[in-house]
Amino acid sequence: MWNHTKITDKLSIKIPIIQAGMAGGITTPELVAAVSNAGGLGMIGAGYMTPEKLESDIQKIKELTSKPFGVNLFVPEHPAVIQEEIERANQLLEPIRQMLGIEKKNDVPQINTSVFDEQIQIVLKYEVPVCSFTFGIPQREIIHQLKNNGIVTIGTATTVKEAILNEEAGMDMIVVQGSDAGGHRGSFAGSFDDSMIGTMALIPQVADHVSIPIIAAGGIMDGRGVLASLVLGAQAVQMGTAFLTCIESGANELHKEAILNGTEDQTVITSAFSGKPARGLKNEFIIKMKEHEDALPAYPIQNMLTQDIRSEAAKQKNKEWMSLWCGQNPRLSKNLHAAELIETITNQIEEIISNFLLIKG
Repeated sequence: MWNHTKITDKLSIKIPIIQAGMAGGITTPELVAAVSNAGGLGMIGAGYMTPEKLESDIQKIKELTSKPFGVNLFVPEHPAVIQEEIERANQLLEPIRQMLGIEKKNDVPQINTSVFDEQIQIVLKYEVPVCSFTFGIPQREIIHQLKNNGIVTIGTATTVKEAILNEEAGMDMIVVQGSDAGGHRGSFAGSFDDSMIGTMALIPQVADHVSIPIIAAGGIMDGRGVLASLVLGAQAVQMGTAFLTCIESGANELHKEAILNGTEDQTVITSAFSGKPARGLKNEFIIKMKEHEDALPAYPIQNMLTQDIRSEAAKQKNKEWMSLWCGQNPRLSKNLHAAELIETITNQIEEIISNFLLIKG
């Protein structure tokens, strides 16, 4: 009774649960397919993928499911490449590299925005049912091209203003991402500080100002969060951290364990890893770099500079130098198969509704 919404019909899914397009290898074909096969919508987090990797994952997912799935893309950003900032960042990072046994880094990061256009062409080529965007709004021509080919477009907003801009640009739906969310948020039309609105406060305000369906995101981990989001005006939810700890997730096992053992007071906002504010579990890297955050290069430059550190730390099983992205609700995380998680959430919602009707009756 709770899943008959415009979004489920539009996306051809049974359950209004979307697995977030978490970039960095978390959204394996197995995870995406498992979510879709369970009645939700699996999403490829293609933000850092090469076109070849994206194409390969789409092909694999099509072998694992006949259900709809989607691709999440990062709208390209064009920060100024300031040599002095890069040199200063490398100086700060060098002791960490030495500790991990990484060779000194002198090269200047190169930003290749053409990858985004190639990713769009792959989405079109394989007729991926859904394409969502983070970190901004793509050109109207891209949105129209996708929609003209029957692909549902989803934008991301962290304020009412950003939601309105997404609707005006022609998006079919909007992910409304509260400050509870883990990792990077999709803020693009104002300062990050001004967009720190909690999920449950943001949903109804956006719902009152746009006419297209909204998808709630940020700190939603179980049936209570899903149902609360629907009551407040969302037609579906997008869940990231909840799926990150699933068995099919490609997240590093140390990352999963940190979340499964984490608490709400351990998550912090940091731009030290990437140059863009993101929520994760506090560790030695965040503590060490905190006082230098304002002087670091912007995203994605800083993200490129720390890539070798994050990668080597993972290889050495040292979580103190890894990015442990996590939402504000880690105590509710579970290590289940994705299908089990969705079934658990569905049962929770039905039980809540049954109890409510029983009390009302």
